[in-house]
Amino acid sequence: MATGSGMMLLPLFKALGRVNSLHVGLRKFRRIGAYCFTTRQYSNGPQKLESSVNGSTTAMAHLTKIENGQKIEPTFSKQEMDNRLATLRDYMQTNGVEGVLFTSYHNINYYSDFLYLSMGRPYGLAVTMDKVTTISALVDWGHPWRRAHICDNVVYTDWHKDNFWRAVAQELAPSRGKVACEFDTMSIDNMNKFKLAVPDRDIVDIAEPIMMKRIKKSDEEIALIKSIAAISDVGGAAIVEAMDEGVPEYVVRDYAIDKMNDEIARKHPNSEFRDTWAWWQTGPVNTDGAHNPVTTRRLQKGDICIMNLFPIVSGYYAALERTAFLDHVPDEHLRLWNINCEIHRKGIQLIKAGVKCQDIALELNEIFAKYNLLETRSFGYGHSIGTLTHYYGREAALELREDVETVLEPNMCITMEPMIVMPIGQPGEGGYREHNIHIVTETGNEDITGFPFGPEHLVVKK
Repeated sequence: MATGSGMMLLPLFKALGRVNSLHVGLRKFRRIGAYCFTTRQYSNGPQKLESSVNGSTTAMAHLTKIENGQKIEPTFSKQEMDNRLATLRDYMQTNGVEGVLFTSYHNINYYSDFLYLSMGRPYGLAVTMDKVTTISALVDWGHPWRRAHICDNVVYTDWHKDNFWRAVAQELAPSRGKVACEFDTMSIDNMNKFKLAVPDRDIVDIAEPIMMKRIKKSDEEIALIKSIAAISDVGGAAIVEAMDEGVPEYVVRDYAIDKMNDEIARKHPNSEFRDTWAWWQTGPVNTDGAHNPVTTRRLQKGDICIMNLFPIVSGYYAALERTAFLDHVPDEHLRLWNINCEIHRKGIQLIKAGVKCQDIALELNEIFAKYNLLETRSFGYGHSIGTLTHYYGREAALELREDVETVLEPNMCITMEPMIVMPIGQPGEGGYREHNIHIVTETGNEDITGFPFGPEHLVVKK
């Protein structure tokens, strides 16, 4: 016997044949609470479920369509997006998959050009061999539809429990064979609901095979990434401009973010501003972690500092990270900084087609070992670049680590970013990190980071 959420969902999915759809436009209005809608029914007629709004009982929709405003200029061409879907459908056909539900930020963005904001609500992208549909929450109103250039959009409401899964069932119902989802973003609870939405279907994972498709970037993706990388260079210049004795970390950080946003507005005037951020870590304590938060600490002369600039455009990421000092560099800090820069330069030389990720890591390890610094390494030597940020999109198959066997190919986009940390109380205490972005080519790589690094450039005197 079904139990828990499964029991509650059974009548929900049995009733799926009749769904009330709403369409915003100049038709007959019906007042629902504080909102005005116009109604449009699917061909199989509406289902009315009673709910109380503002003290009155009103028929409340499970699923709606909201077409409000004008379509937003897309990030990529229609041909680019069609190519992505064609590659996905080739995989589906080859592997006997008739329907796919994407739930991750990165894959929904990659295939639809829509980057959702969860706030505790699920979002999805349903793909079959003949249809693509984003599934969004009513709280976003018309925005997901405005971004839907190559796909449809269906909106689920908060008025009834698990309306999201009602939408999933509706969109994947025509597919009778195997369906796929991303196991790495699907909780056990949601997997149980997914099984009820697509009963008697085999469910397979698609996260890893699709990641392997994404790690090779298209020409349009590379052009966007290059543009974003140049914006991170603007952020680096802003850090140098703002850093001075007595200035708090957060003040420098905010100045850099403002400068990057100004550059995003200039270069990508139709983009939506979201997620661009920066870290400015100072002193031997706050530089020990690559992802340490910004504080109110005030910069002092002789401080070791690390700048981190992360402009985001349409869910795509670039980064610039640099070690810097204010006014002067103590001798042992200078020695360690130069060693990390040596590793950085060597790593850049090693990035080329035909080389395994793990082989780059192992060769750089040997240089650190020569200086007795191997144990001071903080993380892998680099990672992918694309539709990602700190909470989505990391492509685990493209990491410069000892356990990654992926062979580099042209049009892969990867960073080189060695870091070492000396604990408090030891000579040279603090963290050291450099970071460049590289496009793998047939003969080597193209370094798309323009901001300089090393002691000859970033001992900043004010």
